[in-house]
This record gives sequence, structure tokens and C-alpha cells, in this order.
Amino acid sequence: MNVLFAASEAVPIVKTGGLADAAGALPKSLVSVGVGAAVILPAYGGIPGSIRSAFRCIAEFRTGFRAARRTCLLLEATFDDVRYYLIEEPGYFGGQQLYGYHDTASRFIFFSMAVLDALPYLQARPDIIHCHDWQTGWIPYLLKSRFREEPYGQIRTVFTIHSLLYEGNMQAADLHEVAGEEAEEHSGLLDSSGSGSCLRTGIRFADKLTTVSPSYAAEIRTPDYGGAYAGLLQERAKDLTGIVNGLDQQLFNPRLDSMLAQPFTGDIPEAKRTNKTALQRDLGLTASEHVPLAGIVTRLVEPKGLDLLKEAMQHILQETDLQLVALGTGERRYEEMLLRAAGQRPDRVAVRIGFDDALARKIYAASDLYLMPSRVEPCGISQLIAMRYGAVPVVRETGGLKDTVEAYEEYTGRGKGFRFQPYEAGAFLDTLHEALACYRQESQWRQIIDNGAYADYSWSSSAWQYRAIYNTLAGNGKG
Repeated sequence: MNVLFAASEAVPIVKTGGLADAAGALPKSLVSVGVGAAVILPAYGGIPGSIRSAFRCIAEFRTGFRAARRTCLLLEATFDDVRYYLIEEPGYFGGQQLYGYHDTASRFIFFSMAVLDALPYLQARPDIIHCHDWQTGWIPYLLKSRFREEPYGQIRTVFTIHSLLYEGNMQAADLHEVAGEEAEEHSGLLDSSGSGSCLRTGIRFADKLTTVSPSYAAEIRTPDYGGAYAGLLQERAKDLTGIVNGLDQQLFNPRLDSMLAQPFTGDIPEAKRTNKTALQRDLGLTASEHVPLAGIVTRLVEPKGLDLLKEAMQHILQETDLQLVALGTGERRYEEMLLRAAGQRPDRVAVRIGFDDALARKIYAASDLYLMPSRVEPCGISQLIAMRYGAVPVVRETGGLKDTVEAYEEYTGRGKGFRFQPYEAGAFLDTLHEALACYRQESQWRQIIDNGAYADYSWSSSAWQYRAIYNTLAGNGKG
């Protein structure tokens, strides 16, 4: 069986967020369970030259709607036994950034068309096209309309929702821009006001739907989490499966991580103490292996629970001895909130705006606690990295956090972190105090660290679950 992953980003080619981690790591694991996997992406101008130079051109082809056809190049390279394809069209994808253009939806509608027109030039014809997020939402639709004849007619689609927060909204003008005179043929994708979304298109027309955790799959069928999509997702509930994302355990291996002051080659708590004092000194915090340190590595946006942290910040500084290190970028109001706290207590709060992979790894390795008070968290990868690096998560009980961070129980010794449910600063603070009390109990704390650090976070289980979905589709035909 051959599966083609269609996505807007994937490691090691290009990355802006967690989508790239999943779209890059899952194909490698599928290969290990006997599934032929390849990945196809736009050839962005911002792809590093060291990566771009590995590709060779294998085809030139025309694609697009009749009134706006363009010439594309198809490039090919292999990384980690997975074949990657790039579709090069400088007019749409020659820029440095991936998203944020006035016509972003039009660009990815074009990309969806280009993926299908590129299929005859691939080394192996896919049995399944696995589409990721709104950027590829038009592929299932096009396969059931424009490309429904052979040799495309037997291809099935899986559409993975990584987050409902990003929809790829489109207006009638977007359709006219990319489709010209053919726009009217696709007007059924718009509502009475002339609006639609690439995300909704993918959900409607894909043969199977997945999302990135069982809890999130249940949540998005409710109005509180699914919003305008809840009804459609409830209608398609039998086709929707939640599968937790894994972690590339070779990429995130604290025993071999050269970025750390001390890799975890021996006793984990001892290595963490060394990494903690090194980070404290580097960032200007009071250096002490006994003072608890909490880390945050995240996009600084509202769904990540920054409002709770904002409300809780002064209580944390006044009622605890906790130090806080935050790394991220996002909304100015949250950046300024964190920077104010750092200015108020530079001995206890360190903030770096931006993203730095080396610093992120040092934060994971140095932190005793890792804070994720998210309002919405479809899956999350940070809590997995944190636990692997011996940091104990304090999380809100939602989405993938609920599925991956088992609450610690003192009586049984089971559990990998601390959870709270109400989206309230008081509940967050109470749970943080509970975690800090446990931190003072050395034997209990070591048990929690070990529970998290030695768990299996690989993609292996997820790969088998996806393989089962592919087999179902291949055997049962189109839905």
C-alpha cells in the first residue's frame, strides 16, 4: 500500500509548528510497519539551501483551472527512507513565508490541484492521499469532482484535523482569483453569504477523518469546541478517529542531546540539577539546584492558556519560590505580560521572545515543572518532550493533554503529571501548589519523573492505527 502525505509543511524540509513534526515523523514510522509513504509539499522560497540542494527536478507540468493554468516543476529527494516531493511555482510559493498572504486560501487551492496533476510523475501511484489541515482540504473535493475518472478514481483520502482554529477561510473572490470562469462550478462550497473554508471542504469530502487525540475528537463534536463545525463533525462521527501524535524519539533524546550542559547518561535528577544551574546562570536567575524551576515553550496566543498565567502570575511570585523561564512569540499583550514579570523579578523570571531550538531543549532539560494551562490543545508535543526530559507537566485536562498526561496518584505511585479541569486561574494555582508540595518529597518526585521519562512516546502505536484506517479504506472503497 502506498500513501502520499499532502501537507503545507513537514520536517526536515520546512517547519512553523507542530503540523510539520507530525507530517514528517509519521511517514517514517509507516515505512517501518510496511506502508509505502511519500510526502508532497510546496517548494517555498524559504526552504534552506542545504535542504533544497538535495532535490532534483523530475518533471515539468501544467496545472490549475482553465483560466489560470501555470507551469510547475516537480522536485524529488529522499530523507530517512521517505521520498519527498516539492511543487515549485514561484508566483505562489516563491516567498520566504508560508502563510499570511492576502490570497493564502487561493494559493493552497492551487496547491491541491497541483498535487493531483503531479500524480502521474510520482515513483508510485498512491492508494491513499493523507491530507493534513485546511491547506489540503480541496484534495478530497477535487478527487470526487474534477478528478473522479481513472486513473484517479480509486484513490481514497484521509483528512487529519490538527486544529479547528485554522480554517483557510475563502470568499467568492478567492474562488474567482484561482478558478476564473470555473468559479461558479464550485460555488456549492460557499454558504449563502458567499463564504466558506478549505477546512470545511476537507471535512465534507474526505473518505475518513482523523484528529490528533481521542479526547479532541470527542470535544470537537460539541459546540463549545467544534463551534460552527460541530454539527458536520457529529454527522461524520462514524468516520472520525482520534489518534494521539507520537514523538520522534531519535530527534528528542536527552541521552544524546548535544545541546545540554549534561546529557542524561546517568541519574536523571542529577543531570537535571546540572542543567538547571547552568540555565539559571545563563539567563541571570538566582542559581540554586533546590529552587523549583518551571518552563514554558509555546506560541504566546490565547488558546495556550496565557490568560490564566497572566491572572496567576502575581500569586506565583508572591506565594511561591518558583522560578519561571518562558520562550515563545505571539500576541504582543502576552509578550508584554511576561516581560513585565521578568522586569519585576529578574532573579526569578526569564523571558526570551522568539524561538530557539537549542534554548528550548535546555529549558526542557532544566525545568522541574512544565506549564501547559491550555484552553484548547488538540494534542500537544511539548508535554511529551518535557516528560522525556524529566520535566513534570502541570496541564489543563483537555484534548491531547488529557490523553497523554496521566494524573499522579500518591497511593499507587502511578501518573506522570498534575491536571486541573476548570479553565480558571484558581484551579491552575491550586494544582501548581499541589505539584510544588510534591516536589519537596524527593522519593515521590523521582517516581513521577521516572514514570514520564521512561514511557514510550514513539509513533509506533499511532502508525499501526493509521495503517488500520488505510486498510479499511483500501478494502471498502469510497464512502
